[in-house]
Amino acid sequence: MRRLLLATLLTATPLMAHDGVKDPQVMARMDGMAAIGAATKTLGDMAKGETTLHQAKARMARDTIVLQAGKIPALFEAEAADPKSEAMPNIWTDWADFTAKGEALKAAAQGLDFTDQAALAASMRALGGSCAACHKVYRK
Repeated sequence: MRRLLLATLLTATPLMAHDGVKDPQVMARMDGMAAIGAATKTLGDMAKGETTLHQAKARMARDTIVLQAGKIPALFEAEAADPKSEAMPNIWTDWADFTAKGEALKAAAQGLDFTDQAALAASMRALGGSCAACHKVYRK
């Protein structure tokens, strides 16, 4: 029962965060980040052994992260604002660093190794590190 409640909260939280967003550019950014988050959760659950490592699902999750990470410069190019946005203004003043962090995310996703659970867990550290490096600086 607790797992069902937690899964429901994790699924609903991104939807609630999007509730009331007026700016379509901000909504597109949030949707892209939510896709990365969902794919990362899928891979993380496999890495922790909470779900069975499934090669095709792992590849799809990796490909989602690679695709969405590649879109980061285009999604954030316009300095769109919305009260619901978690994007910090320094994204646009530190554009080169911000986009480099997006490329690092893409590279970390491309480097994911899902030959077995241990390999996935080890390669997920680099992915998590790239997410944290950007969020610490550029996300509220």
